[in-house]
Amino acid sequence: MLLADGFELALLGHVLQNNGSQVACYNRDSCIEILVTRDGMTHEDAEEFFEFNVAGSHMGEETPIYLNVATVEDLHELADT
Repeated sequence: MLLADGFELALLGHVLQNNGSQVACYNRDSCIEILVTRDGMTHEDAEEFFEFNVAGSHMGEETPIYLNVATVEDLHELADT
């Protein structure tokens, strides 16, 4: 199981995948807030950096996942688009 360095405060736990492996799970919004507060980035720059350099870096089956916290309404809205 790989961990995302510097994002310990955003760690939610781990997730069991369909293939039987377990991966670390982080709160996406908390990761972005860490970049804003720790690194002094704007929210927009932090989102762009996170998507490209953190969430976008695939390191095999053990790559962490990043959770977008959502309500039922949010999910219905996504399903309709």
